[in-house]
Amino acid sequence: MEIDYSNIKVIGFDADDTLWVNETYYREAEEQFAKLLSAYETANKIDQELFKKEMENLEMYGYGIKSFILSMVEAALEISNNSVSHTAIQDILNIGKTMINKPVELLAGVEEVLETLSSKYRLILATKGDLLDQERKLKNSNLTKYFHHIEVLSDKKEANYSRLLNHLDINPSEFLMVGNSLKSDVLPLVNIKAQAIHVPYHTTWEHEKVNEEDTNGKVYKTVKSISEILQLLDR
Repeated sequence: MEIDYSNIKVIGFDADDTLWVNETYYREAEEQFAKLLSAYETANKIDQELFKKEMENLEMYGYGIKSFILSMVEAALEISNNSVSHTAIQDILNIGKTMINKPVELLAGVEEVLETLSSKYRLILATKGDLLDQERKLKNSNLTKYFHHIEVLSDKKEANYSRLLNHLDINPSEFLMVGNSLKSDVLPLVNIKAQAIHVPYHTTWEHEKVNEEDTNGKVYKTVKSISEILQLLDR
């Protein structure tokens, strides 16, 4: 199905796993966490308990590495029945610090796409997560120059996007969102009558996964790489 993008004036981009590597580091951290607690439970059970704790804490801690660190500490205490060592807690904190200090690795084609589109469209960055960490990654990415506006959202639901577009005086029919998450970057936009392009990343956080029922009847485009967007918008 051909989608008409001729009315688009503003393009929004997600950051983590759309512009740069992110979720890969969480998977590595989860593996390290499971090894730390291997004396108490199986790796699969530890993964399940950590995810459960993350979901419990989302409303209080929000998204991002700091939230993840706190959830690891709480999960470790529960899994070990409060017997986990002080050394292990320090190791968990170090896992988090290592994640925060990871270099920003841009995904293939990102800068070319942003540079090309910034001459024709108004670009904004719409991401969620920890404000300080996202600001650090954006600064180290050297991509700030391409964006007219940068917004770190507490969440990415329809209401969050509607408020953002209203604040920036953007008509939803003239807005296109690009991101790796169907749940956060695509479906909410389609539901408010904006456009969206899905650029899948090779690994997805369980919380961001959707089922077929969620996508039935929703009109959006999926591409294999971010570079394909240039061809879609050039028609």
